Amino acid sequence: MKKMLFVLGLVLGLVTASSATIVTNMNQSAMYLRLLSRNASTDIDAVYYNPAGLTRLADGWHVGLNNQTVFRTNTVVNDFPYLNNHQYDGKITVPIYPGIYVAYKKGPLALSFGFCPSAGGGTADYAKGLPSFEWVYSAVPLMISSMGIPTSGYTADIAFKGSSIYLGFQFNVSYAFTDELSGAFGLRYVNAFNHYEGHIRSVMVNPTYPAIGLTGSYIPAATFFTMVGQPAYAAMMGNQTIDTDQAAQGVTPILSLNYAPLPNLNLAVKYEFVTKLTFQNLTKTDTTGSFPNGVMNNDDVPAFLSVGVEWLVLPAFKVTASYNYFFDKDADWAGREKYVNNNSYDAALGVEYAVTDCLALSAGYLYTRYDLAPGFQSDEAFSLGANSYGGGARIKISKAFDVDLSVMNSVNTSAQKLLTFITPTGSNMGSYLEHYSQKSFVFAVGLNFHL
Repeated sequence: MKKMLFVLGLVLGLVTASSATIVTNMNQSAMYLRLLSRNASTDIDAVYYNPAGLTRLADGWHVGLNNQTVFRTNTVVNDFPYLNNHQYDGKITVPIYPGIYVAYKKGPLALSFGFCPSAGGGTADYAKGLPSFEWVYSAVPLMISSMGIPTSGYTADIAFKGSSIYLGFQFNVSYAFTDELSGAFGLRYVNAFNHYEGHIRSVMVNPTYPAIGLTGSYIPAATFFTMVGQPAYAAMMGNQTIDTDQAAQGVTPILSLNYAPLPNLNLAVKYEFVTKLTFQNLTKTDTTGSFPNGVMNNDDVPAFLSVGVEWLVLPAFKVTASYNYFFDKDADWAGREKYVNNNSYDAALGVEYAVTDCLALSAGYLYTRYDLAPGFQSDEAFSLGANSYGGGARIKISKAFDVDLSVMNSVNTSAQKLLTFITPTGSNMGSYLEHYSQKSFVFAVGLNFHL
């Protein structure tokens, strides 16, 4: 029973916005969504993607204001035949997902600031709970029937909701060593918050046992087990409630280089060090004892290496490619990292065509790949590879102001896991498959000022 609510923490530690690896969010601007490849950016979103490339901006101030709206559905289908529900949908909605970038460039020097959700960034709402919360209760009618008391059904009110957000505040210093080569050093301060609340209550069963006045009507399961002298089971059937926050802070050092060997060709590389995060429980209510107030646990943001190229093939046609490699196996995820077979990566290709001096259209494709052992996946927290497609437009309003409009749709791969179900009395209920899938859609608006 305790485990059923403990997993709430695992879920929300991994609620991430769309276009993310296992933890890190890569969708940090409207420009990203319309190309899906920004590692060699020399525009204002280079504050995040390629700080060394900021030295290629025109002298003066540059400001980018972005917002994305993210919709994701996580679906778990469990084949255990005794569940009332077999499909569980978790709705994740992120109405406000900001990206704010400011840079000042003068000669070979550029100073910049960025604010964005570097990880997390969602609210998950599982209105019917999850199979791992419910399946024990689904086995209770069978357990009671095995006592010689016919029982055909159960009901339970099971739900949870949670949010996770890692706010990143980034500062960079960029310098052009030559006309072709520049470098940058940055620091990102990450202030991370998780909030989760859930309940398991009103567990009811319908035993027929005339000797003690039970006629097949639904009664509280705790009441039944008390009547038949099973106080331990009665306690397990009682209401469970949790309402807790977690908070952590960390710093990410960032190094980057930008090299432009030709006027129409730009190359970039960036390395972000691991962000060490130790979360502290700030618990208001926890009847399970799973989240003792003040207890610490680790959940790092992994280090990653990014490389990118941007090639202006024709005056009106640009091609860009990006690759990100994430050092997941080196992160401290409280032991869960041992189920990572190989580090994750993503690769992207984007194209942009300038229809006129005031309008550019773009499209992009992103492939995200994980190699995870079955032990990594669960209904509480699963990660799936994806094929993502983005597109959009840049509208140039004036020399000093332009607008980015973009959308992205992610088609995730699916996964499944074979689970063996053991009742509280030790009975083996057999092995059944659990299936995991996702779907995501994002749209974004970016306003860019050049002063």
